[in-house]
Amino acid sequence: MSILIVDDSEEQRELLALILKTAGYRSLLFTESAEEALKRLGIGADPRPSERIEVVLMDFLMPGMDGLEACRRIRAEERLKHLPVIVVTAKTEPPDLMDAYTAGATDYIRKPVIPMELVARVSMAMSMKEEFDNQEEHERELDAKTKELTRTVDELKTLRGTLCLCSKCKRVRTTSGVWQRIEDYLEEKFNAKITSAVCNRCGK
Repeated sequence: MSILIVDDSEEQRELLALILKTAGYRSLLFTESAEEALKRLGIGADPRPSERIEVVLMDFLMPGMDGLEACRRIRAEERLKHLPVIVVTAKTEPPDLMDAYTAGATDYIRKPVIPMELVARVSMAMSMKEEFDNQEEHERELDAKTKELTRTVDELKTLRGTLCLCSKCKRVRTTSGVWQRIEDYLEEKFNAKITSAVCNRCGK
């Protein structure tokens, strides 16, 4: 898991890196422009991200593409909808912050950066990302189970009226033409353990 620092100022990149490394974050990536940041996130010509990035620290004002446009392009990607993007900016007037949130920024940090604030916001962003990832994994598992249940129900429906049972030995003919013990057939189809007993009528 990595933190991507996007800033055209080398001094600012080094400052953010120093604060984060002091706090225990070791996997840091750096780009000088928003365009390069999008490439590292797999946005553009090559849609394969080169690293697993958990948080982006994005400078607000940069030559070429600014941080706001970069945020918009990140949010346009479905797979990056929960990626935390924290804007680092000296522009903290309400209209500026509104623009940042509208563009898709998750949070913002004022310049000059206060180390404690930076670490706290990055930690919070990572916790939120982990929560979203866990929720999506749970939803994928639930979806897989639902599809499996649907397939089972469909299989049961196809059995209606098509079960061929030997009138003498009571074996079942499968779709492949093999005669199978009814106990084995039911265990296979219903994934249930079949036990034997004698009913009241037969026990007389």
